[in-house]
Amino acid sequence: MTPSASRPTIAFAMQPSRTQHVLPSALIQRLDTIGRVLDSAPMLRFDDDRARKLLGEAEILITGWGSPPIDAAALALAPHLKLVAHAAGTVKGLIDDRLFDRGILVSHAAQANALPVAEFTLAAIIFAGKKVFSFRDLYVADRHRARTQPIQAEAIGNYGRTVGIIGASRIGRRVIELLAPFDYEILLYDPMVSEAEAARLGVERAELDALMARADIVSLHAPSLPATRHMIDAQRLSLMKEGATFINTARGALVDEAALIAVLKTGRIEAIIDVTDPEIPEANSAFYDLPNVFLTPHIAGAVGLERTRLGEMAVEEAIRFIEGKPLLYEIRREDLARMA
Repeated sequence: MTPSASRPTIAFAMQPSRTQHVLPSALIQRLDTIGRVLDSAPMLRFDDDRARKLLGEAEILITGWGSPPIDAAALALAPHLKLVAHAAGTVKGLIDDRLFDRGILVSHAAQANALPVAEFTLAAIIFAGKKVFSFRDLYVADRHRARTQPIQAEAIGNYGRTVGIIGASRIGRRVIELLAPFDYEILLYDPMVSEAEAARLGVERAELDALMARADIVSLHAPSLPATRHMIDAQRLSLMKEGATFINTARGALVDEAALIAVLKTGRIEAIIDVTDPEIPEANSAFYDLPNVFLTPHIAGAVGLERTRLGEMAVEEAIRFIEGKPLLYEIRREDLARMA
């Protein structure tokens, strides 16, 4: 293919070891039919000769996990840049106000990343309601069913249970949609959601303390902001029912983890934890060893083939830009302050 010089120029910046499946060859070829891909190999840094050449020509930059930050030095090398399409969720740490000062459009693929997180959360809720992990542990430990059979008669399972959703984010809303066919009572805490909107979502609006006290399963989907740091603290954890489950697929900083570990050590509640603060807990963290904790290494978001959704969304945004259509997932300056 001989690309036309009139087609918008496109470059990539991301870490290949972290972004397998994000941009399969078919997606890059599709881009190259409507734009002009300068180099299909992504930039890993913005301060070498290759990056200076690519940034000097690029009008569209598609970024992903591991991209260098687009700071003042990078922007100085990119005089023609008009769009940054981020094939991942948050753009915090990647961009700052300088892009908006230049009139550069920014888009992200947070909606695509929300889908697998919501699916993971649905599975976590169903397994939590049915006490799957406890059954598994007892069955494996005993090699018989003497202890597991009596538990089946307890007030467990997923019929008529109360699920509390904290945060009507993209993920929180998708979880609510996925829960709709089941026989759950769904509580929602989000100060930005009105009673009328809660009714449209099919949930009961509740204050946070009331949600913590009433829910059999609490799932956290709030953004990580200075105002939400440790919003789940010792006092709120103390409100949870005996035998309730706390699920965190949002951010570790939302939770006072020392308080969470303290209540988990009593055995009063259980937890399914995909995110922590720090991102990898200390080697001696109780999260690794407590029998009532199901710990995963931040895998609720896009992994493996799920990552292709991220690339598809970024490519679609780039194509919309080239065709003169409005972006579907544009980020504006004012959005940054309330984004995770």
